[in-house]
Amino acid sequence: MGELRGRWLFLRGLALCHLLAFLSLAPQLEGLLGETGILPAAQYLDRVARDFGPERFYLVPTILWFDASDPTLVAAAALGVGVSLLVLFGFWPRLGFLLLWALYLSISSVGRAFLAFQWDILLLEATVLAVLLSPGGLRPGLGADDPPRPLALGAGRLLLFKLMFLSGWAKYASQDPTWRDLSALTFHYQTQPLPTTLGWLAHQLPLGVHQASALLMFGIQLLAPFLLFLPARGRRWAVPPLLLLQLLIGLTGNYGFFNLLAVVLMALALDDATLQASLPNSLRALWREVRPKVRPAHLRDGLAGVLLALQLALLFARFAGGDRLPGPIAATLDFFRPFRSLNNYGLFAVMTTERREIVIEGSRDGQTWVAYGLPFQPGPLERAPVWAGPHMPRLDWQLWFAALGEVRDNPWIPSLLARLGDGAPGVRRLLWVDPFGDDPPIHLRAQLYRYRFTTSAERERSGQWWAREPLGLYYGPITVDP
Repeated sequence: MGELRGRWLFLRGLALCHLLAFLSLAPQLEGLLGETGILPAAQYLDRVARDFGPERFYLVPTILWFDASDPTLVAAAALGVGVSLLVLFGFWPRLGFLLLWALYLSISSVGRAFLAFQWDILLLEATVLAVLLSPGGLRPGLGADDPPRPLALGAGRLLLFKLMFLSGWAKYASQDPTWRDLSALTFHYQTQPLPTTLGWLAHQLPLGVHQASALLMFGIQLLAPFLLFLPARGRRWAVPPLLLLQLLIGLTGNYGFFNLLAVVLMALALDDATLQASLPNSLRALWREVRPKVRPAHLRDGLAGVLLALQLALLFARFAGGDRLPGPIAATLDFFRPFRSLNNYGLFAVMTTERREIVIEGSRDGQTWVAYGLPFQPGPLERAPVWAGPHMPRLDWQLWFAALGEVRDNPWIPSLLARLGDGAPGVRRLLWVDPFGDDPPIHLRAQLYRYRFTTSAERERSGQWWAREPLGLYYGPITVDP
Protein backbone atom coordinates (compact mmCIF):
# COMPACT_ATOMS: atom_id res chain seq x y z
CA MET A 1 0.00 0.00 0.00
CA GLY A 2 3.01 2.35 0.28
CA GLU A 3 3.79 5.21 2.67
CA LEU A 4 1.47 7.92 1.38
CA ARG A 5 -0.35 8.50 4.66
CA GLY A 6 2.79 8.30 6.77
CA ARG A 7 4.28 11.03 4.61
CA TRP A 8 1.04 13.01 4.86
CA LEU A 9 1.20 12.86 8.67
CA PHE A 10 4.86 13.83 8.68
CA LEU A 11 4.35 16.85 6.44
CA ARG A 12 1.29 18.12 8.31
CA GLY A 13 2.95 17.51 11.67
CA LEU A 14 6.10 19.35 10.59
CA ALA A 15 4.01 22.29 9.39
CA LEU A 16 2.39 22.35 12.84
CA CYS A 17 5.84 22.39 14.47
CA HIS A 18 6.81 25.38 12.34
CA LEU A 19 3.55 27.13 13.21
CA LEU A 20 4.19 26.66 16.94
CA ALA A 21 7.84 27.68 16.61
CA PHE A 22 7.07 30.93 14.76
CA LEU A 23 4.12 31.76 17.04
CA SER A 24 6.42 31.30 20.03
CA LEU A 25 9.25 33.34 18.52
CA ALA A 26 7.24 36.32 17.26
CA PRO A 27 6.54 38.03 20.62
CA GLN A 28 10.10 37.35 21.84
CA LEU A 29 12.11 38.66 18.88
CA GLU A 30 12.10 42.35 19.79
CA GLY A 31 13.39 41.65 23.29
CA LEU A 32 15.94 39.04 22.22
CA LEU A 33 17.24 40.31 18.86
CA GLY A 34 15.63 43.71 18.28
CA GLU A 35 17.31 47.08 18.06
CA THR A 36 17.04 47.55 21.85
CA GLY A 37 17.09 43.82 22.58
CA ILE A 38 19.62 41.71 24.45
CA LEU A 39 21.58 40.61 21.34
CA PRO A 40 20.61 43.05 18.56
CA ALA A 41 20.67 41.32 15.18
CA ALA A 42 21.50 44.51 13.30
CA GLN A 43 24.64 45.15 15.38
CA TYR A 44 25.76 41.55 14.90
CA LEU A 45 25.33 41.73 11.12
CA ASP A 46 27.24 45.02 11.01
CA ARG A 47 30.20 43.38 12.80
CA VAL A 48 30.15 40.35 10.50
CA ALA A 49 30.01 42.60 7.43
CA ARG A 50 32.95 44.64 8.71
CA ASP A 51 35.05 41.55 9.53
CA PHE A 52 34.27 39.25 6.60
CA GLY A 53 33.15 41.36 3.66
CA PRO A 54 31.35 39.44 0.86
CA GLU A 55 31.93 36.11 2.64
CA ARG A 56 29.35 37.24 5.19
CA PHE A 57 26.47 36.07 3.01
CA TYR A 58 27.75 32.50 3.22
CA LEU A 59 28.87 32.55 6.86
CA VAL A 60 25.57 34.02 8.09
CA PRO A 61 22.87 32.97 5.61
CA THR A 62 19.89 35.21 6.31
CA ILE A 63 17.44 37.41 4.46
CA LEU A 64 17.94 39.92 7.28
CA TRP A 65 21.06 41.23 5.54
CA PHE A 66 18.70 43.55 3.71
CA ASP A 67 17.05 44.84 6.88
CA ALA A 68 17.23 43.64 10.49
CA SER A 69 14.91 46.20 12.07
CA ASP A 70 12.27 45.22 14.61
CA PRO A 71 9.39 45.33 12.07
CA THR A 72 11.33 43.07 9.68
CA LEU A 73 12.13 40.54 12.42
CA VAL A 74 8.49 40.32 13.43
CA ALA A 75 7.38 40.25 9.78
CA ALA A 76 9.67 37.27 9.11
CA ALA A 77 8.07 35.36 12.00
CA ALA A 78 4.58 36.42 10.87
CA LEU A 79 5.34 35.23 7.33
CA GLY A 80 6.48 31.94 8.85
CA VAL A 81 3.12 31.64 10.60
CA GLY A 82 1.27 32.30 7.36
CA VAL A 83 3.29 29.82 5.28
CA SER A 84 2.98 27.20 8.03
CA LEU A 85 -0.81 27.52 7.91
CA LEU A 86 -0.85 27.16 4.13
CA VAL A 87 1.23 23.99 4.28
CA LEU A 88 -0.76 22.66 7.22
CA PHE A 89 -3.91 22.89 5.10
CA GLY A 90 -2.19 21.21 2.17
CA PHE A 91 -1.21 24.08 -0.12
CA TRP A 92 2.12 24.13 -1.98
CA PRO A 93 3.98 21.80 0.42
CA ARG A 94 7.26 21.64 -1.49
CA LEU A 95 7.56 25.39 -2.04
CA GLY A 96 6.13 26.06 1.42
CA PHE A 97 8.76 23.99 3.23
CA LEU A 98 11.52 25.62 1.20
CA LEU A 99 10.26 29.03 2.37
CA LEU A 100 9.91 27.83 5.96
CA TRP A 101 13.48 26.55 5.91
CA ALA A 102 14.76 29.87 4.58
CA LEU A 103 12.79 31.89 7.14
CA TYR A 104 13.76 29.80 10.15
CA LEU A 105 17.40 29.67 9.03
CA SER A 106 17.37 33.46 8.62
CA ILE A 107 16.26 34.02 12.20
CA SER A 108 18.44 31.23 13.63
CA SER A 109 21.55 32.60 11.92
CA VAL A 110 21.30 35.88 13.83
CA GLY A 111 19.84 34.39 17.02
CA ARG A 112 23.14 33.07 18.38
CA ALA A 113 22.69 31.88 21.98
CA PHE A 114 18.90 32.19 21.84
CA LEU A 115 18.39 29.96 18.79
CA ALA A 116 21.20 27.43 19.20
CA PHE A 117 19.20 24.60 20.74
CA GLN A 118 19.34 21.12 19.24
CA TRP A 119 15.67 21.22 18.30
CA ASP A 120 16.22 24.39 16.26
CA ILE A 121 18.74 22.48 14.17
CA LEU A 122 16.51 19.40 14.14
CA LEU A 123 13.64 21.50 12.79
CA LEU A 124 15.85 22.79 9.96
CA GLU A 125 17.16 19.31 9.16
CA ALA A 126 13.65 17.85 9.11
CA THR A 127 12.52 20.68 6.84
CA VAL A 128 15.22 19.92 4.26
CA LEU A 129 13.94 16.35 4.32
CA ALA A 130 10.36 17.62 3.86
CA VAL A 131 11.35 19.52 0.71
CA LEU A 132 12.63 16.24 -0.77
CA LEU A 133 9.60 14.26 0.37
CA SER A 134 6.82 16.70 -0.51
CA PRO A 135 4.69 16.09 -3.59
CA GLY A 136 4.60 18.93 -6.09
CA GLY A 137 1.64 21.03 -7.09
CA LEU A 138 -0.77 23.50 -5.58
CA ARG A 139 -2.79 21.09 -3.45
CA PRO A 140 -1.54 17.53 -4.01
CA GLY A 141 -3.45 15.79 -1.18
CA LEU A 142 -1.90 12.38 -0.51
CA GLY A 143 0.28 12.83 -3.59
CA ALA A 144 -0.35 9.44 -5.18
CA ASP A 145 1.00 10.85 -8.46
CA ASP A 146 4.25 11.81 -6.72
CA PRO A 147 4.88 9.15 -4.05
CA PRO A 148 7.71 9.43 -1.48
CA ARG A 149 11.02 8.24 -2.85
CA PRO A 150 12.83 5.39 -1.04
CA LEU A 151 16.08 7.32 -0.54
CA ALA A 152 14.25 10.29 1.00
CA LEU A 153 12.31 7.96 3.30
CA GLY A 154 15.60 6.29 4.25
CA ALA A 155 17.10 9.68 5.09
CA GLY A 156 14.08 10.44 7.28
CA ARG A 157 14.35 7.19 9.18
CA LEU A 158 18.08 7.69 9.59
CA LEU A 159 17.40 11.15 11.05
CA LEU A 160 15.03 9.59 13.60
CA PHE A 161 17.65 6.94 14.35
CA LYS A 162 20.31 9.61 14.91
CA LEU A 163 18.09 11.58 17.24
CA MET A 164 17.06 8.62 19.39
CA PHE A 165 20.12 6.37 19.38
CA LEU A 166 22.71 9.12 19.82
CA SER A 167 20.71 10.58 22.73
CA GLY A 168 21.17 7.27 24.51
CA TRP A 169 24.71 6.66 23.31
CA ALA A 170 25.88 10.10 24.47
CA LYS A 171 24.77 9.26 28.01
CA TYR A 172 26.43 5.85 27.97
CA ALA A 173 29.67 6.98 26.33
CA SER A 174 30.10 9.99 28.64
CA GLN A 175 30.88 7.61 31.53
CA ASP A 176 28.96 9.97 33.78
CA PRO A 177 28.67 8.12 37.11
CA THR A 178 24.99 8.94 37.59
CA TRP A 179 24.09 7.29 34.28
CA ARG A 180 26.36 4.34 35.00
CA ASP A 181 24.73 3.59 38.38
CA LEU A 182 21.27 4.52 37.03
CA SER A 183 20.77 7.28 39.63
CA ALA A 184 20.61 10.11 37.08
CA LEU A 185 16.83 10.52 37.28
CA THR A 186 17.04 11.21 41.00
CA PHE A 187 18.56 14.54 39.86
CA HIS A 188 17.06 15.07 36.42
CA TYR A 189 13.50 16.13 37.23
CA GLN A 190 14.56 18.99 39.50
CA THR A 191 17.72 20.06 37.63
CA GLN A 192 16.32 20.06 34.07
CA PRO A 193 15.86 23.57 32.64
CA LEU A 194 12.12 24.09 33.11
CA PRO A 195 10.35 21.29 35.01
CA THR A 196 6.59 20.91 35.27
CA THR A 197 4.45 20.07 38.29
CA LEU A 198 4.49 16.45 37.13
CA GLY A 199 8.28 16.72 37.26
CA TRP A 200 8.00 17.59 40.95
CA LEU A 201 5.79 14.52 41.47
CA ALA A 202 8.18 12.29 39.54
CA HIS A 203 11.05 13.52 41.70
CA GLN A 204 9.31 12.14 44.79
CA LEU A 205 9.41 8.56 43.48
CA PRO A 206 11.70 6.07 45.27
CA LEU A 207 15.22 5.28 44.08
CA GLY A 208 14.23 1.90 42.65
CA VAL A 209 11.67 3.48 40.34
CA HIS A 210 14.21 6.05 39.14
CA GLN A 211 16.76 3.33 38.43
CA ALA A 212 14.20 1.18 36.60
CA SER A 213 13.14 4.24 34.57
CA ALA A 214 16.75 4.99 33.59
CA LEU A 215 17.26 1.36 32.54
CA LEU A 216 14.05 1.49 30.49
CA MET A 217 15.23 4.71 28.85
CA PHE A 218 18.54 3.11 27.85
CA GLY A 219 16.67 0.12 26.47
CA ILE A 220 14.42 2.34 24.38
CA GLN A 221 17.08 4.74 23.10
CA LEU A 222 19.79 2.15 22.40
CA LEU A 223 17.71 -0.74 21.04
CA ALA A 224 14.38 0.45 19.60
CA PRO A 225 15.98 2.71 16.92
CA PHE A 226 17.54 -0.32 15.18
CA LEU A 227 14.04 -1.56 14.39
CA LEU A 228 13.73 1.40 12.02
CA PHE A 229 15.94 -0.43 9.52
CA LEU A 230 13.62 -3.45 9.30
CA PRO A 231 10.87 -3.96 6.72
CA ALA A 232 7.52 -2.32 7.47
CA ARG A 233 6.18 -5.16 9.61
CA GLY A 234 9.13 -4.98 11.99
CA ARG A 235 9.67 -1.24 11.72
CA ARG A 236 6.29 -0.46 13.25
CA TRP A 237 7.43 -1.85 16.61
CA ALA A 238 9.98 0.93 17.00
CA VAL A 239 7.27 3.55 17.35
CA PRO A 240 5.40 2.62 20.60
CA PRO A 241 8.44 2.70 22.93
CA LEU A 242 9.85 5.84 21.30
CA LEU A 243 6.44 7.50 21.54
CA LEU A 244 6.11 6.55 25.22
CA LEU A 245 9.51 8.06 26.00
CA GLN A 246 8.66 11.36 24.32
CA LEU A 247 5.34 11.51 26.14
CA LEU A 248 7.01 11.06 29.54
CA ILE A 249 9.68 13.65 28.74
CA GLY A 250 7.05 16.14 27.59
CA LEU A 251 4.91 15.66 30.68
CA THR A 252 7.73 16.23 33.18
CA GLY A 253 9.63 19.05 31.44
CA ASN A 254 9.08 22.03 29.13
CA TYR A 255 10.93 21.46 25.87
CA GLY A 256 8.93 23.63 23.48
CA PHE A 257 8.08 21.90 20.22
CA PHE A 258 10.86 19.31 20.55
CA ASN A 259 8.76 16.35 21.73
CA LEU A 260 6.14 16.98 19.05
CA LEU A 261 8.85 17.19 16.40
CA ALA A 262 10.33 13.87 17.53
CA VAL A 263 6.87 12.26 17.34
CA VAL A 264 6.29 13.75 13.89
CA LEU A 265 9.45 12.06 12.60
CA MET A 266 8.05 8.71 13.75
CA ALA A 267 5.33 8.96 11.09
CA LEU A 268 8.00 8.10 8.51
CA ALA A 269 8.41 4.68 10.13
CA LEU A 270 4.78 3.73 9.44
CA ASP A 271 3.35 2.41 6.21
CA ASP A 272 -0.28 2.72 5.14
CA ALA A 273 -1.16 -0.83 6.22
CA THR A 274 0.08 -0.16 9.76
CA LEU A 275 -1.85 3.09 9.99
CA GLN A 276 -5.01 1.41 8.72
CA ALA A 277 -4.63 -1.41 11.25
CA SER A 278 -4.26 1.14 14.07
CA LEU A 279 -7.71 2.61 13.37
CA PRO A 280 -10.78 1.43 15.30
CA ASN A 281 -12.91 -1.05 13.38
CA SER A 282 -15.66 1.55 13.01
CA LEU A 283 -13.31 3.83 11.06
CA ARG A 284 -11.59 1.28 8.87
CA ALA A 285 -14.58 1.21 6.54
CA LEU A 286 -13.90 4.88 5.75
CA TRP A 287 -10.36 4.10 4.64
CA ARG A 288 -9.99 4.59 0.92
CA GLU A 289 -7.10 2.66 -0.53
CA VAL A 290 -4.87 4.79 -2.72
CA ARG A 291 -2.14 3.11 -4.71
CA PRO A 292 0.89 5.24 -5.52
CA LYS A 293 2.06 5.46 -9.09
CA VAL A 294 5.51 4.26 -10.04
CA ARG A 295 7.62 7.19 -11.20
CA PRO A 296 11.04 7.20 -12.91
CA ALA A 297 14.18 8.43 -11.21
CA HIS A 298 14.17 12.10 -10.36
CA LEU A 299 16.70 14.79 -9.42
CA ARG A 300 15.38 14.63 -5.87
CA ASP A 301 16.61 11.02 -5.68
CA GLY A 302 20.14 12.29 -6.18
CA LEU A 303 19.70 15.04 -3.59
CA ALA A 304 18.22 12.55 -1.10
CA GLY A 305 21.18 10.26 -1.75
CA VAL A 306 23.58 13.10 -0.94
CA LEU A 307 21.66 13.87 2.25
CA LEU A 308 21.71 10.21 3.26
CA ALA A 309 25.46 9.99 2.60
CA LEU A 310 26.15 13.11 4.69
CA GLN A 311 24.06 11.75 7.57
CA LEU A 312 26.05 8.51 7.46
CA ALA A 313 29.28 10.51 7.43
CA LEU A 314 28.16 12.40 10.52
CA LEU A 315 27.39 9.13 12.27
CA PHE A 316 30.80 7.76 11.32
CA ALA A 317 32.46 10.94 12.59
CA ARG A 318 30.57 10.61 15.89
CA PHE A 319 32.05 7.17 16.57
CA ALA A 320 35.37 7.29 14.71
CA GLY A 321 36.28 10.97 15.02
CA GLY A 322 36.00 13.70 12.42
CA ASP A 323 39.74 13.58 11.61
CA ARG A 324 39.26 10.08 10.16
CA LEU A 325 36.80 11.21 7.50
CA PRO A 326 38.11 11.38 3.93
CA GLY A 327 39.10 14.93 3.04
CA PRO A 328 36.34 15.59 0.47
CA ILE A 329 33.61 14.36 2.85
CA ALA A 330 34.95 16.43 5.76
CA ALA A 331 35.13 19.47 3.47
CA THR A 332 31.54 18.89 2.32
CA LEU A 333 30.29 18.71 5.91
CA ASP A 334 32.20 21.90 6.73
CA PHE A 335 30.68 23.61 3.70
CA PHE A 336 27.13 22.92 4.91
CA ARG A 337 27.81 23.91 8.52
CA PRO A 338 26.53 27.53 8.25
CA PHE A 339 23.17 26.20 7.03
CA ARG A 340 22.52 24.47 10.38
CA SER A 341 20.73 21.57 8.70
CA LEU A 342 23.00 18.61 9.55
CA ASN A 343 23.77 17.58 13.09
CA ASN A 344 24.38 14.79 15.54
CA TYR A 345 22.24 14.81 18.65
CA GLY A 346 22.53 13.89 22.31
CA LEU A 347 20.87 15.61 25.26
CA PHE A 348 21.88 15.41 28.95
CA ALA A 349 25.02 13.37 28.24
CA VAL A 350 26.36 14.52 31.63
CA MET A 351 23.74 14.87 34.34
CA THR A 352 23.52 18.16 36.23
CA THR A 353 23.35 17.17 39.89
CA GLU A 354 22.43 20.53 41.40
CA ARG A 355 20.17 23.28 40.19
CA ARG A 356 21.59 26.77 40.04
CA GLU A 357 19.41 29.74 39.23
CA ILE A 358 20.28 33.31 38.31
CA VAL A 359 17.92 35.87 39.83
CA ILE A 360 18.07 39.40 38.41
CA GLU A 361 17.57 42.16 40.99
CA GLY A 362 17.23 45.92 40.77
CA SER A 363 17.55 48.77 43.22
CA ARG A 364 17.00 52.51 43.17
CA ASP A 365 19.21 53.28 46.17
CA GLY A 366 21.80 50.47 46.09
CA GLN A 367 20.53 49.14 49.43
CA THR A 368 17.07 47.65 48.90
CA TRP A 369 17.05 45.03 46.13
CA VAL A 370 13.91 43.66 44.46
CA ALA A 371 13.84 40.60 42.19
CA TYR A 372 12.54 40.45 38.65
CA GLY A 373 10.57 37.34 37.74
CA LEU A 374 10.55 35.29 34.54
CA PRO A 375 7.47 33.37 33.39
CA PHE A 376 8.90 29.86 33.67
CA GLN A 377 11.83 30.13 36.07
CA PRO A 378 11.27 28.78 39.60
CA GLY A 379 11.40 32.24 41.18
CA PRO A 380 9.23 32.46 44.34
CA LEU A 381 9.46 29.30 46.43
CA GLU A 382 5.69 28.92 46.77
CA ARG A 383 5.12 29.12 43.00
CA ALA A 384 4.34 25.78 41.37
CA PRO A 385 6.38 24.76 38.31
CA VAL A 386 4.66 26.24 35.28
CA TRP A 387 3.46 24.43 32.17
CA ALA A 388 4.70 26.21 29.04
CA GLY A 389 3.06 23.88 26.51
CA PRO A 390 4.68 24.09 23.06
CA HIS A 391 5.93 27.61 23.79
CA MET A 392 9.73 27.92 23.93
CA PRO A 393 10.73 30.71 26.38
CA ARG A 394 14.22 31.48 25.13
CA LEU A 395 15.43 33.80 27.90
CA ASP A 396 14.28 31.43 30.66
CA TRP A 397 16.18 28.58 29.02
CA GLN A 398 19.36 30.55 28.48
CA LEU A 399 19.42 31.74 32.08
CA TRP A 400 19.44 28.08 33.12
CA PHE A 401 22.45 27.42 30.88
CA ALA A 402 24.20 30.59 32.06
CA ALA A 403 23.90 29.47 35.70
CA LEU A 404 25.98 26.38 34.86
CA GLY A 405 28.95 28.56 33.88
CA GLU A 406 30.35 32.01 34.49
CA VAL A 407 29.48 35.40 33.09
CA ARG A 408 32.50 35.39 30.77
CA ASP A 409 30.91 32.40 29.01
CA ASN A 410 27.62 34.31 28.68
CA PRO A 411 28.42 37.85 27.52
CA TRP A 412 24.74 38.56 26.91
CA ILE A 413 24.11 38.76 30.70
CA PRO A 414 25.58 42.30 31.04
CA SER A 415 23.49 43.33 28.04
CA LEU A 416 20.33 41.95 29.70
CA LEU A 417 20.97 44.00 32.84
CA ALA A 418 21.73 47.11 30.82
CA ARG A 419 18.52 46.76 28.82
CA LEU A 420 16.49 46.36 32.00
CA GLY A 421 18.13 49.51 33.32
CA ASP A 422 17.15 51.29 30.11
CA GLY A 423 13.58 50.04 30.48
CA ALA A 424 13.66 48.47 26.98
CA PRO A 425 10.00 47.55 26.22
CA GLY A 426 10.80 44.37 24.28
CA VAL A 427 12.97 42.99 27.07
CA ARG A 428 10.40 43.89 29.72
CA ARG A 429 7.78 41.91 27.80
CA LEU A 430 9.90 38.79 28.33
CA LEU A 431 9.35 39.10 32.09
CA TRP A 432 6.64 37.76 34.33
CA VAL A 433 7.23 40.27 37.15
CA ASP A 434 8.68 43.75 36.57
CA PRO A 435 8.64 45.37 40.01
CA PHE A 436 9.78 48.76 38.69
CA GLY A 437 7.23 49.33 35.94
CA ASP A 438 7.91 52.42 33.84
CA ASP A 439 10.51 53.74 36.30
CA PRO A 440 13.50 51.34 35.88
CA PRO A 441 16.11 50.94 38.61
CA ILE A 442 19.51 52.61 38.64
CA HIS A 443 21.43 49.62 40.04
CA LEU A 444 21.16 46.02 38.79
CA ARG A 445 22.84 42.75 39.70
CA ALA A 446 22.55 39.02 39.13
CA GLN A 447 22.46 36.79 42.19
CA LEU A 448 23.12 33.03 42.14
CA TYR A 449 21.07 30.53 44.15
CA ARG A 450 20.99 26.77 44.58
CA TYR A 451 17.42 25.48 44.19
CA ARG A 452 15.95 22.09 44.93
CA PHE A 453 12.49 20.58 44.97
CA THR A 454 10.90 20.31 48.39
CA THR A 455 9.95 16.87 49.66
CA SER A 456 6.30 15.90 50.00
CA ALA A 457 6.51 16.51 53.75
CA GLU A 458 8.12 19.94 53.30
CA ARG A 459 5.52 20.86 50.71
CA GLU A 460 2.67 19.88 53.00
CA ARG A 461 4.15 21.79 55.90
CA SER A 462 5.24 25.01 54.18
CA GLY A 463 3.23 25.12 50.94
CA GLN A 464 6.48 25.62 49.03
CA TRP A 465 7.50 23.74 45.88
CA TRP A 466 11.12 24.86 46.10
CA ALA A 467 13.82 25.42 48.69
CA ARG A 468 16.90 27.53 47.99
CA GLU A 469 20.14 28.87 49.43
CA PRO A 470 22.22 31.83 48.22
CA LEU A 471 25.55 31.16 46.50
CA GLY A 472 26.66 34.77 46.09
CA LEU A 473 26.94 37.33 43.35
CA TYR A 474 26.95 36.12 39.74
CA TYR A 475 27.46 39.50 38.06
CA GLY A 476 27.39 43.19 38.99
CA PRO A 477 26.21 45.35 40.47
CA ILE A 478 26.11 47.81 37.60
CA THR A 479 24.87 51.38 37.64
CA VAL A 480 22.80 52.72 34.77
CA ASP A 481 22.74 56.46 34.07
CA PRO A 482 19.20 57.72 34.83
